[in-house]
Amino acid sequence: MDRTSPVPLYFQLSQQLEAAIERGTLTPGSLLGNEIDLAGRLGLSRPTVRQAIQALVDKGLLVRRRGVGTQVVHSQVKRPLELSSLYDDLEAAGQKPATKVLRNTVEPATAEVAAALGVPEGDDVHLVERLRYAHGEPMARLRNYLPTGLLALDTAHLEATGLYRLMRGAGITLHSARQSVGARAATAAEAELLAEDAGAPLLTMQRTTFDDTGRAVEFGTHVYRASRYAFEFQLLVRP
Repeated sequence: MDRTSPVPLYFQLSQQLEAAIERGTLTPGSLLGNEIDLAGRLGLSRPTVRQAIQALVDKGLLVRRRGVGTQVVHSQVKRPLELSSLYDDLEAAGQKPATKVLRNTVEPATAEVAAALGVPEGDDVHLVERLRYAHGEPMARLRNYLPTGLLALDTAHLEATGLYRLMRGAGITLHSARQSVGARAATAAEAELLAEDAGAPLLTMQRTTFDDTGRAVEFGTHVYRASRYAFEFQLLVRP
């Protein structure tokens, strides 16, 4: 700790603990000592240690468990805004993705879905709704709408791999996408599904994906746990 720095000691400690979690020095499941022990080892006051720990609890990196203590959970997933699938991003980050298919069906297109896919309202579209996990924790609820007949969407395959992989395997060349990101409070049903409290913040994403002919091949509307997930942007200055 740098006691001469204008940066508060609790923030310095929380940053160091967060860096250790990101590096893997503090692995998921690791137990931190209690606040009194940590304060004594680090030469800090107990309120300082408590504030640092609470900051990481609020970020979803630590969790307080009754009878167990303060425990490291998996680091927050930071996803770049690229034309990639959540499954591929989680796998590349070593997050052990898994999928549960909630719905795999054909239904009439709403006005929103029809506009995104460029089909008449009321025409049949394929709906796939999935719950995506990382290290056994629910991360996101994914809803994807596709034109019927685009590719075979077998539930077993959807639970074994990502949708974009299946599309590429079917010879579909994903070329570009139009995407928007937002936030809102979780409904009671979403909270139960994602192991959050009702009203907890969720990140939202809508994406329409186009193939190399300019045809809309997929419209996704997804929600992500803000406590476990973040989008990363790279911003460039225009010349």
